[in-house]
Amino acid sequence: MEDKRPVYYQDVEKCVDDVIQKVGKKVVFGMPLGLGKPNQFANALYQRAKEDPSIQLIICTALSLEKPKGASDLEKKFLGPFVERLFDGYVELDYMKDLRQKAIPDNIELREFYAKAGAYINVDHAQQNYISSNYTHAWRDSIDNGVNVVAQIVCKKEIEGETLYSMSCNPEVSLDITPALRELEKKGRKIAIIAMVNQNLPFMYGDAVVKGDEFDAIVDAPEYTTRLFGAPKMSITTPDYMIGLHASTLIKDGGTLQIGIGSLGDALCYGLQMRHEHNAEYKKFLNDTGIMDKFAGVIDRVGGIDAFDEGITGSTEMLVDGYLHLINSGVVKRKTYNNVHIQKLLNEKKINDTVTPKTLEYLLEEGAINQVLTAKDFDFLCEFGIFKEGLTFDGTTIKAGETEVSADLRDPRNTGEVITHCLGSKLKNDILIHGGFFLGPEGFYKMLNDMSEEERKKIFMTSVLNVNQLYGNNPYYSEELKVQQRRYGRFVNACLMVTLAGAVVSDGLENGQVVSGVGGQYNFVSQAHALPDGRSILMCKGIRGTGKSAASNIVFNYGHITIPRHLRDFIITEYGIADLRGKMDKEVIAQLLNITDSRFQEDLLEQAKNARKIPADYTIPEQFKNNYPQRLEDEIAPFKEKGFFEPFPFGTDFTDEELVIGKSLKWLKAQMAEGLSKVSSLGKAMTIRSVPEGAKPYLERLQLDKPGSAKEKMMQKLVIYALSAQGSI
Repeated sequence: MEDKRPVYYQDVEKCVDDVIQKVGKKVVFGMPLGLGKPNQFANALYQRAKEDPSIQLIICTALSLEKPKGASDLEKKFLGPFVERLFDGYVELDYMKDLRQKAIPDNIELREFYAKAGAYINVDHAQQNYISSNYTHAWRDSIDNGVNVVAQIVCKKEIEGETLYSMSCNPEVSLDITPALRELEKKGRKIAIIAMVNQNLPFMYGDAVVKGDEFDAIVDAPEYTTRLFGAPKMSITTPDYMIGLHASTLIKDGGTLQIGIGSLGDALCYGLQMRHEHNAEYKKFLNDTGIMDKFAGVIDRVGGIDAFDEGITGSTEMLVDGYLHLINSGVVKRKTYNNVHIQKLLNEKKINDTVTPKTLEYLLEEGAINQVLTAKDFDFLCEFGIFKEGLTFDGTTIKAGETEVSADLRDPRNTGEVITHCLGSKLKNDILIHGGFFLGPEGFYKMLNDMSEEERKKIFMTSVLNVNQLYGNNPYYSEELKVQQRRYGRFVNACLMVTLAGAVVSDGLENGQVVSGVGGQYNFVSQAHALPDGRSILMCKGIRGTGKSAASNIVFNYGHITIPRHLRDFIITEYGIADLRGKMDKEVIAQLLNITDSRFQEDLLEQAKNARKIPADYTIPEQFKNNYPQRLEDEIAPFKEKGFFEPFPFGTDFTDEELVIGKSLKWLKAQMAEGLSKVSSLGKAMTIRSVPEGAKPYLERLQLDKPGSAKEKMMQKLVIYALSAQGSI
């Protein structure tokens, strides 16, 4: 690998040869979280280390993606054709296959700071090598682990005669680890920074666009433009919708929104769409379900229920497809600008995006430009559209075609000439969303690719040091600018459990098993407290399991936490909103009991009384004693009949047939989890003697139309029974 960069390769094997030759046989290999991994390069490097035990390979990354796999035989039959259809052409990660088989060689380690929820439970290698890290510290911790090779997929585009590269889905850590590695290179560390071109990636803008010499090597051949990992959409359940609807009332018009992936994030996006596009029905739902009766005070103070006038902007580590739906529906429309003076004047409503003489006047008053314009001032005015295109500046005079205008605005006559000949019409380079990385279904990538260049430029991909925290990491993204951009910031994330003290469990279990990772959650909670008008909103499903196996996710205490109680703020379950910030412990307990499933309220209250954390005579208000799943189903049913609250409002990769089967198998799994004593009626399934005509297409899809064994015959009967119980046949 030459010193002059980049070196171009058409073969990953040759690139791996040169990387090892350059950095040596101890390779500490860093890759982005999620989608941005260069799987073919990673596989070539991994296989090389498997074949040569003298190579020590340490892989530092997060969220290594895998195709969905079923746990039971029935699930495998269901998922098989779906996975084949959805992932045909996707190149899997070899190290993940070996991890599942407990076959990673002794000379190779996988170190990750985040995983898909529950994916690594009881996987010893992953549990023991887990690195607990804030997302903003991932680059630093990778450096501390000795990273000397980093690689990711990129896409390329010719712009004004120059080939430029976009880090697209994953600039969020690369933007910070690359300059850190270059500094270490100056001090003698042998490093290699690799890009692999995959033209299926959308060409994203913002800080994601770099020149080729950012990399030591670029692997670019058509065979590496392979299918991207498409994360299938999850269905939105009634509890999800109720949580999302409650959360949607806390989003303030003219504010800022951060959300994550998953059904709860989708439910919030749906709630915001409903609020904006079907406001009368939205308000009726809030009134009919008693949400306004219970929580009007906090909603009026913090959020709102009217349609969006100014709209909101996005500032999020993860760009999810829900944001694009919110753009299309007119919810996300608040424009922000990467300039503190413009942003401040917009927030104060002294200017808007129409350029007028007042725009120039206020910029002068604000000190954004000098009275005698400099070259820097001129460039700024042109960059943001305050000056029109086609002007030139020689240091003292602005030229507009044949007209020459003095840049000395101390003279009102010169100012008048500038207004007449130089002003533009609209502000430029507005941003609707600042994002760090993206991952989602294939339809999401298509939506991004189908956008016009102008539309895609409004999504500004940048570093997590920018979006995840408030304090400035460089002068261009100062703390003052972030405060102005993130007005009324609402940072909405999901969690697993909440203690009655207000501490939150999101990433692990009390026995030390890692469920997922801290990721950016602590960053965003902390940022919400740091912003003058920000709020943290943590969404928690009130219960897990069903029937006898049901358990409350509001607990008295727990042996592991992710967010300490001193950072408590809003907690939302399907039963309501708890506003905990600045409250006394007894108030926190009372509010959390109000949004707890009623099957568990009294036991939790008793524990709090025994600990003397709430008065001995305290009772839960009557209006909060009907927190049961069936009540929610009854309340949402009339709106479902009107076409609201469908399981997949933003589309799905499942066929209609698969949706029916999936619903039935989900019901069957829940019934089986109750034990045979609870579901003795399943014995009726064994009495089925013939196959109903309506069941045949579903059985064919599961390859159970012609069962070849006793086990398959039993599965066939169970499927027929489940289809019948769900009213599908």
